[in-house]
Amino acid sequence: MTRQSSEILFEAFEAEEGGYWARAIGHSIVTEADTWEELAGMVHDAVLCHFDEDDENRPKAIRILLRKEQALQV
Repeated sequence: MTRQSSEILFEAFEAEEGGYWARAIGHSIVTEADTWEELAGMVHDAVLCHFDEDDENRPKAIRILLRKEQALQV
């Protein structure tokens, strides 16, 4: 099995208005939540809703990467 079909990767970001949002890389899945713990649950639920239970491409694992941006003045 390839990595692509055994694992799905999400990029997570802090929302400007508070909380977090995440999007899947290579799939049209986006979700949001107020806390990091809630985001993990929302991501899990979104993956289960996106893939049918008998879909051979349904991932076996979910990875969430938090992306933070900081601008520094030089």
